[in-house]
Amino acid sequence: MTGSPDDAEELAQDAFVRAYQRLGTFNGESRFSSWLCKIAINLSLDWRRRERRRDHLRTKWAAEVAAGDNPGDGFPDELSWRVQGALNRLPAKQRAAIVLTIYENQSHAEAAKTLGCAEATVSWRVFAARRKLKHLLKDLPHE
Repeated sequence: MTGSPDDAEELAQDAFVRAYQRLGTFNGESRFSSWLCKIAINLSLDWRRRERRRDHLRTKWAAEVAAGDNPGDGFPDELSWRVQGALNRLPAKQRAAIVLTIYENQSHAEAAKTLGCAEATVSWRVFAARRKLKHLLKDLPHE
């Protein structure tokens, strides 16, 4: 969600602290992992809204990729780097839907609970995100 391993680690720590502080509010209507994931996603979305450096990072990353530089830790190859860059260009809610359904292997129903929206909304966000990703990554080889 963040595009930065360091920021992701910090948000993960914040999510666990927040979950511990609010453990009494867990009512058991959903899986504990879904509840915890919702906390993490909400923290990530809040972080995204606050961070002004998003545009700066995108510009920097695009320049590194264009220059052929190795992106460094957390991204083992150029393909991963390009996919991460494309994910970061998605609107936050679409990125959250893709991350939950593709990377976290949640169903659309589980993702909807995590994000606090309707299942149809998640389906639409995934559809729109895939369409944008296809456009952003159209020049990649199809293997």
